Amino acid sequence: MQPLFQKSIHRFSKSNPQLPTFTPYLSYNKQHNTNYMSSFIVQGGNKLKGTIIPQGAKNEALQIISAVLLTASPVTVNNIPDILDVNLLIELLADMGVKVNRVDRHTCIFTADKVDTDYFTSEAFRIKGGRLRGSVLLAGPMLARFKKAYIPKPGGDKIGRRRLDTHIIGFEKLGAKFEYDHTLSIFKLSSPQLKGAFMLLDEPSVTGTANIVMAAVLAEGITTIYNAACEPYLQQLCNMLCRMGAKISGVGSNLLVIEGVIELQGTAHTMLPDMIEVGSFIGLAAMTQSEITIKGAGIDYLGMIPEKFAQMGIQFSIKGDDIYVPAQDSYEVTTYMDGGILTIYDHPWPGFTPDLISIMLVIATQARGSVLIHQKMFESRLFFVDKLIDMGAQIILCDPHRATVIGLGRKYALRGITMSSPDIRAGQALLIAALSAEGKSTIQNIEQIDRGYQNIDTRLRALGADITRG
Repeated sequence: MQPLFQKSIHRFSKSNPQLPTFTPYLSYNKQHNTNYMSSFIVQGGNKLKGTIIPQGAKNEALQIISAVLLTASPVTVNNIPDILDVNLLIELLADMGVKVNRVDRHTCIFTADKVDTDYFTSEAFRIKGGRLRGSVLLAGPMLARFKKAYIPKPGGDKIGRRRLDTHIIGFEKLGAKFEYDHTLSIFKLSSPQLKGAFMLLDEPSVTGTANIVMAAVLAEGITTIYNAACEPYLQQLCNMLCRMGAKISGVGSNLLVIEGVIELQGTAHTMLPDMIEVGSFIGLAAMTQSEITIKGAGIDYLGMIPEKFAQMGIQFSIKGDDIYVPAQDSYEVTTYMDGGILTIYDHPWPGFTPDLISIMLVIATQARGSVLIHQKMFESRLFFVDKLIDMGAQIILCDPHRATVIGLGRKYALRGITMSSPDIRAGQALLIAALSAEGKSTIQNIEQIDRGYQNIDTRLRALGADITRG
């Protein structure tokens, strides 16, 4: 691994005078004392207090940074989350010849005027791209502008089957040829010229929609995408592309119409606050009986998130673009009008985001009342509940998609244990559980948490949390 990395950085530094301002992925790990074996040591039970600012949105960043490949002109991206997954994607762009001027940790100027398309057939790309599921988002812009794209076997969270069918079928409808290269062990797409088409997506996949949109903006003719995802982050991508010269109508709906253009220009773009962090901090305040203000929460883009926390009995108030969560001794789950048990389930936007299901499950352990947690989209995302049970939570795992949580109402506190983070969102949920528990907890494999939450230990210590890296 190390020799490949050094080789790619050497090649990058010869053509990029901005290298001193760019901190690569592995150097970032060393700089911030993170590695695959590190852990969080948490002494729970502290009540937190203060103001916290959510990072830029991770899921938006992966789309926006991939889209810089659509133009040879400079693109400035602001409010970039300084997290492992995003830094790895930036490093991939640098390796393929994109000029990366990292003005600071949250601002980058990308210039993709000399892209080395042969890099995609290299072993370095297969290894590095395979570690990041977001690397699939490079396919749409590469296919649109350079007429060919490669997709390594995707990495990322092990939370169940996350198929690429929507991406591939969409590309094929635009005229791309798809094949699997057994020699390179990589998926290959090619087309002399993409052509607009009508397509009805079999699922409103966010990354699938984003990839198809990025391919269609430079296709010949009109592309109509029905059953498209319409999450705020996808709206942000479409709005950015329109500022670059794309012609997209229906933004914010599930019916997108894209009229292809010949080329796109540069622009500047600022990320939204990360809605998953916002939800995590509301849950953290409730679990630890803390008084927290979430500054610049992006209220207009939270959808159902505030309503779902209110259904859990959590008190909060919205002041402008901030959310104030007061210290709350207890919170009681609401029931349906017929007395039925509350069900929290994920659904495509504007429904409740699946990335907060893990947080909701942890919050329910200390509520008064019972909750059915239904994770519809990913069949392995609830498999961290055994760790919560070891901490003293009362949870019945009904099947891979459903868990019934019997709230303890703080009658019994969770107890600290040693556990491992299985994925980004479960890792953050376990961290919240540990901060609320009695005694010491050790959370291993925190690279998973670092992939999605920037400097989370430092930011939580500023609120009074007792958390260190081990």
